[in-house]
Amino acid sequence: MTIICALLTAYLVVLIVRAVLSWFPIRGDSPFAAVYRVLIDITEPLLAPLRRVIPPAGMFDLSFLVLFIIVTILRAVLCSGGAFGF
Repeated sequence: MTIICALLTAYLVVLIVRAVLSWFPIRGDSPFAAVYRVLIDITEPLLAPLRRVIPPAGMFDLSFLVLFIIVTILRAVLCSGGAFGF
């Protein structure tokens, strides 16, 4: 169970880093471009199905928020580290 908790925590961190990097323009020759591409490859398999079901609210991608909440709740249920604590 410890491995699952660590993976869920790591996935939350990956989601946060992807969100923060999405606020900045990243050129293709930037060192962050490869990192951002990996983050997209890790998160997109779960975000894409949610995007098909959840419409965007203007400029905001609500599927990201829904995925973050789902992973946070799943982590809280499976891990005994408190309700929503990291």
